Amino acid sequence: MALTPEDVVNKRFQPTKFREGYDQDEVDDFLDEVVVELRRLGQENEELRQRLSAAESRADEAQRAASEAPAAAPAPAPEPVAAAPEPVAEPEPVAAPEPVAEVAPAAAPAGAYVAPSVDETTSTNNLLQLARRLHEEHVREGIEKRDALIAEGHATAARIVSEAEADQQAKTEQFENEHRARVAQLETEQQQKTEQFEAEFTARQQKIEGEQRAQVERLDNERIGLEHRVDELRTFERDYRAKLKGYIEGQLRDLEGETSGSAPEPVAAQSSAPASFQGFGSN
Repeated sequence: MALTPEDVVNKRFQPTKFREGYDQDEVDDFLDEVVVELRRLGQENEELRQRLSAAESRADEAQRAASEAPAAAPAPAPEPVAAAPEPVAEPEPVAAPEPVAEVAPAAAPAGAYVAPSVDETTSTNNLLQLARRLHEEHVREGIEKRDALIAEGHATAARIVSEAEADQQAKTEQFENEHRARVAQLETEQQQKTEQFEAEFTARQQKIEGEQRAQVERLDNERIGLEHRVDELRTFERDYRAKLKGYIEGQLRDLEGETSGSAPEPVAAQSSAPASFQGFGSN
């Protein structure tokens, strides 16, 4: 399929999804250059085709004129044939078929037909061959330039794609490195927070255990004090019972003495009972 300027102008590229793609200005400038070059080559090819068709039409006219000429006309032809080699060797300076167009009208007088000479036929054939050769050279040059431009475009596209892929790969690696660094930083921060929490929890637990030990010690001290107080109360109760028992026995003895008739002893007992009672109360 031949590539035309319209194909280049109407070419549309698919947008990329995960990367930025090509520089649009650079691609547009390059495509503009390709379009200008293709249009120039097309114009040159068209001019060469027109020149070739004109030369072929003139050659056909010359051949028809030579075939339609009368049989007696070729008689004087051998005279100019002797001088023909020098004009035949001069087709290279002729760059266009315009001189042939001037020879044909000049050789034909008004109202009469003159058959073309051998030199004119040979020159026309040489011009035709030269035009064909020039056409082939221009076509070949155009094809080579087109192929070179297409190859250069493909190379440029491949280079841009490789650079974009390398850039995307570098960005991906940079993103992965940043992600790994961020993950490592978060893990480190989490580890530090965990260690800090564990340290705070351990300190809080030790503080609570210290407070519990202090409270247990305080309660033990209170228990020991209460036990000591209970022992004192028990001792007091035992002493109180003993004193109360002695007092009651003394009162009973006093009563027995009163019933026996001895007066002095109850007085002494009465005087001793309050003293012992006061002594008990003082304890």
